[in-house]
Amino acid sequence: TAPRRAHAAPMPSRRTIVTRPQRDAQQWAQDLLAAGIEAVALPLIAIRGVRDPALHSALLRARAECHNYRALMFVSGNAVHYFFEGFSAPALAATAQAAIHTRAWAPGPGTAQALRDAGVPAGRIDRPAPDAAQFDSESLWQQVAPQIGPGDRVLIVRGAAGPATEGGSGRDWLARQIAAAGGSVEFVAVYERAAPDLSPAQRALAQQAATDGSVWLLSSSEAVTHLRAALPGQDWSGAHALATHPRIAGAARAAGFGTVTECRPAFDDVVASIESLHEL
Repeated sequence: TAPRRAHAAPMPSRRTIVTRPQRDAQQWAQDLLAAGIEAVALPLIAIRGVRDPALHSALLRARAECHNYRALMFVSGNAVHYFFEGFSAPALAATAQAAIHTRAWAPGPGTAQALRDAGVPAGRIDRPAPDAAQFDSESLWQQVAPQIGPGDRVLIVRGAAGPATEGGSGRDWLARQIAAAGGSVEFVAVYERAAPDLSPAQRALAQQAATDGSVWLLSSSEAVTHLRAALPGQDWSGAHALATHPRIAGAARAAGFGTVTECRPAFDDVVASIESLHEL
């Protein structure tokens, strides 16, 4: 989870709809509430560990061989969670010791925190600069490029192949940069993404939030796709979207959101943007 800031007192606000996967959405909603912003979780991406036997076997091999890589790049906190899921504490400690020369790359502060929570020493974690314009593969590469030379192997830990998201092109771009520097890239899938099965109450919430001034916090263009599929024909012209990446903002505009604001995905930036929207 990204670092939190203290707020003096709660303030009346529009409701914020947090659309991240369940685990992240609940945490973000709690943190926003603590910051004085009314928030509710409405997960628009379902996440689960890989079930395909071939993918699971590949994951087990990657865990056993992680010390052979120059770096492991985790695309999200969920990638961290499912890569380490099932490790006992002693096994995790042994893996960390074996991989002492392996760097852990995180595209943003939330993923970096997940790595620390998993037991990876902070000194082995690389992430974009705190003042980076975006927390993504491009900003990460600015920090880690000097680590890669001929023969270096990088493992990208991600979700199983599915509909293109804002992360897909970024990972491909990163792989090209690594290859240009003489390194090689391998991928391992540790979780599967799918459309959520919204309950009647969740559908009713989404329909109401399309017109009541709620702020939709969008952190994935895939979430926008799932929202449109769940509510076909819904008019979004009166809805407000807060997108944490330009590609997500483009998806929100294509969906018909009447107001689309972009901000960095850091928690403080999200809070400041929500507060600015409340003043409109």
